[in-house]
Amino acid sequence: MNFDTVSLADLETMGVERRDALAFGLVGFSPVTVVEIYNATEARMSGLDPSTVIGVPFFDAVAQCMNNFMVAQRFEDEPQIDAILPYVLTLRMRPTKVRLRLLASPETRLRYILIER
Repeated sequence: MNFDTVSLADLETMGVERRDALAFGLVGFSPVTVVEIYNATEARMSGLDPSTVIGVPFFDAVAQCMNNFMVAQRFEDEPQIDAILPYVLTLRMRPTKVRLRLLASPETRLRYILIER
């Protein structure tokens, strides 16, 4: 599974070990943006321990640099989304170019952001 082809169905059924083995960061959050999934790759790349991120509002407390019209607002405006966009992370680090993949569907419990560095 890679960044461009992994599906929402894959993410919804994937176990912890498989999520942690992904080559890209993965964050899964509820419709009210509370983080429920924070894979090992994202923890390593961001320097944030999953225990400090799980249960916390993603856009308000974890990734404030994504709390804008390009990322957070899209989850509000688009109930069905599968979009890849170039982005620059700036919080807690020097500016880092990444690709984000935003995934959501009314049929899935969680919404996802994939982060490819």
